[in-house]
Amino acid sequence: MPLRCAILDDYQHVALSQADWTPLATQIDITTFSRPLGDEQAVADSLKDFDIIVIMRERTPFPASLLAQLPKLKLLITSGMRNASIDIKAAQAQGIVVCGTASGSSAPVELTWALILGLARHLVPENAALRQNGPWQSTLGFELQGKQLGVIGLGKTGEKVAKIAQAFGMKVVAWSQNLTAQRAADVGVTLAESKESLLASSDIVSLHLVLSDRSRNTITADDFTHMKSTALLINTSRAGLVDQAAMINALQQQQIAGAGVDVFDIEPLPADSLLRTLPTLLATPHLGYVTDGNYQVYFTEAVEDILAWLAGKPVRQLS
Repeated sequence: MPLRCAILDDYQHVALSQADWTPLATQIDITTFSRPLGDEQAVADSLKDFDIIVIMRERTPFPASLLAQLPKLKLLITSGMRNASIDIKAAQAQGIVVCGTASGSSAPVELTWALILGLARHLVPENAALRQNGPWQSTLGFELQGKQLGVIGLGKTGEKVAKIAQAFGMKVVAWSQNLTAQRAADVGVTLAESKESLLASSDIVSLHLVLSDRSRNTITADDFTHMKSTALLINTSRAGLVDQAAMINALQQQQIAGAGVDVFDIEPLPADSLLRTLPTLLATPHLGYVTDGNYQVYFTEAVEDILAWLAGKPVRQLS
């Protein structure tokens, strides 16, 4: 009997077309799931008979309590080489091999700038007005040249965002808890004296941090009081970096001019979420990594991970 492999959260129905799965045809029986499976018990009930599970980023969490209900699971593959929603120690204790794949950093950079430009030039309301035969030119956009971008987190993604800002003629300042003046200088940006000074002086603030206990709620209700009323907040990293209730309040009270968000505490976003109603919020359904190039890498390397595991020589193991 072939082993059973589940591919989860294939929202666009493209997993099997983005890689060559034929090398596994005689050994693996593949089932794709295109919709979220529901709560933890529903996930366990759906996946209890699978030997291999391929997951997309953090769409479906795999805590110890879920893993314990998957007795047949032997190989768990995630896109990317980091997934905070997997209890890797629990998996290892059960004898489950956890592997990852490569992941590009350009796609989230491009989406970050799509959100910035969309907000700066009011693209969504202007497009809606044009389609509905509404007012011709009803908003006043602002130019990026000469404005200040504040980058919180100057890793691979933050660095690329900063360099694009420089191409637009923007001044760039950066801050994170461990950021040094030398690292900032290497990227050609200025190290902010503090998070508060970055927030107070920046026209656009963009977050590019890994979510951890230390970085959670990097932006709080108090932080919004430091920002300009004309400022934009951009978050394509993780929802937990921003106090969500505080952000909603800041937008409702017009403490800031707008926000561009690609990440949410609960995904897919509930139908009754207040975030769906805010006129100055430009929101996308976690599209940062959703590109053909990334998907081809994810699924091609998922096939490689399975083949290597079948050969008894797992690759790209997470620990």
